[in-house]
Amino acid sequence: MDPDAVAKAFVEHYYSTFDNNRVGLAGLYQEASMLTFEGQKIQGSQNIVAKLTSLPFQQCKHNISTVDCQPSGPASGMLVFVSGNLQLAGEEHALKFSQMICFEKKRKATVSLV
Repeated sequence: MDPDAVAKAFVEHYYSTFDNNRVGLAGLYQEASMLTFEGQKIQGSQNIVAKLTSLPFQQCKHNISTVDCQPSGPASGMLVFVSGNLQLAGEEHALKFSQMICFEKKRKATVSLV
């Protein structure tokens, strides 16, 4: 599989889910997964989704500008860097955002967001 195509497909799925059904992100995280958000470290699928659903906005739209991917580690992992704009409902100006995603391949055909 082409790593760039996998990264792009995941990013499209992730941000579409974030924008439309944040609770649906739970299946993309594992208990070992960690989210660092504004200096706060949050670990575990339930805790991460609780954080994301508690953000002070209900509606948003991510507009992705870049998706950069490179291999990582001996287990066929990937690092994906995403940047773009986040438009909040009712706000005139979009916010800039960036996110680093680390995929670790645990078993054949299983990719997890860590």
